[in-house]
Amino acid sequence: MIAEGSATQQIVMDKSFWAATAVFGISYSLIVSERIHKTIIAIFGAALVIAMGILSQQEAFHSEELGVDWNVIFLLISMMLIVNIMRPTGIFEYIAIKSAKIGKGEPFKILAIFAIVTAFISAFLDNVTTVLLITPVTLLIADALDVDPIPYLISCALASNIGGTATLIGDPPNIMIASKAKLDFMEFIYHLTPAIILIMAVYLLAIKLIWGKKLKTKDELKARIMKMNEKEAIKDYSMLGKSLFVLSITIIGFIAHGMLGLEPATIAMLGAGLLLLLSRKPNLHSIFSEVEWATIFFFIGLFIIIGGIVKVGLIDLASLKVLDITKGNLFAMSMIIMWFSAFASAIVDNIPYVATMNPLIIDMAHKLWPNQAGIQLLHNPQLMPIWWSLALGACLGGNGTAIGASANVVIVGMSEKMGNKITFAKFLIYGMPIMILTMIISTIYVWLRYYVFYF
Repeated sequence: MIAEGSATQQIVMDKSFWAATAVFGISYSLIVSERIHKTIIAIFGAALVIAMGILSQQEAFHSEELGVDWNVIFLLISMMLIVNIMRPTGIFEYIAIKSAKIGKGEPFKILAIFAIVTAFISAFLDNVTTVLLITPVTLLIADALDVDPIPYLISCALASNIGGTATLIGDPPNIMIASKAKLDFMEFIYHLTPAIILIMAVYLLAIKLIWGKKLKTKDELKARIMKMNEKEAIKDYSMLGKSLFVLSITIIGFIAHGMLGLEPATIAMLGAGLLLLLSRKPNLHSIFSEVEWATIFFFIGLFIIIGGIVKVGLIDLASLKVLDITKGNLFAMSMIIMWFSAFASAIVDNIPYVATMNPLIIDMAHKLWPNQAGIQLLHNPQLMPIWWSLALGACLGGNGTAIGASANVVIVGMSEKMGNKITFAKFLIYGMPIMILTMIISTIYVWLRYYVFYF
């Protein structure tokens, strides 16, 4: 049975096609159901793809097109190592207490400042790490004010996903998009950060309307916040100085990596290696044990599963369908990808979703511009708005539900452990309207910037 293919290739629906499709479909279903941990599903699914001969082991581990994206893997591991070394210094507790004091103990002012701080940190550290660091102190401040901590926690999750959208390293989907599309750090700053600044301003107005009048506390509790000494949170000034120095030059390296001719993963590895060297007798077992290895192996397995459906042509079929629906209209394609990505990412974790969409967009580009290849194709000016639409949709769409982004799952889990259960419905009530609002702003931004004024 032969399906219609591109001008240069036909898709053979043989046993390998159906086997790869089955592994992909079943894996996705189990990941969404959360009955089995997603990392277990990804590893087993990847093993099946190799064992059944859909991909050879060489393709799975060494093919740039079909295999594991090691740039993403080592960028994530290296940034996790840097954060794990910084964590014991107390810098994140210092930032939270200082922020609360800047808010003068006023519950909503503190919520708004925490949202800004969380968004800013999430732009430079991955959002899961950010919420892991910010959540315990957020709960401490809410307890000191004797206010409901749930608005603070939900706001923190939403702000983390918004802020993480602004840069290449802020959210795993952006790291994946950057690696496949060969985009550098400054391109994300230039194209996405303006949108996120606007979105963040509107977000602060929205949470003012939602929680502004509900958060009240007594004057004596405000005074308790003002008496906190943020300097006591710093445990190791020497290591803090070294950590901030290394983090700064790492970020500068990300900004200049195009000129340096180095991949972001190499910059991050240099930063992690330098910080380990500067540490005084680092506890390597502790530092490496705190790397989120389950997340890392989830990525590895996922890349191989997606590589399987790319090789057999399922992605090719999907790209033909999208082109058929949009009739080659690139604005319509941008909007469909953005909004579909948003709602899909609200239902399915945005990491596997983006892993599927990346090759689909590349395949569509090959069909639209068959005479182009490599960077010329990936950076075609008419294709670029589609990459940014995918990033905006996938990252901001994660705010729609409690399972839409890894940061949401972490916040909900930590909150429940500490006796503050956030139900799926409660998160949905706040998250979905914010998600839709941010997508409307993103739609206007993409339309004006890339299809009206072209800048």
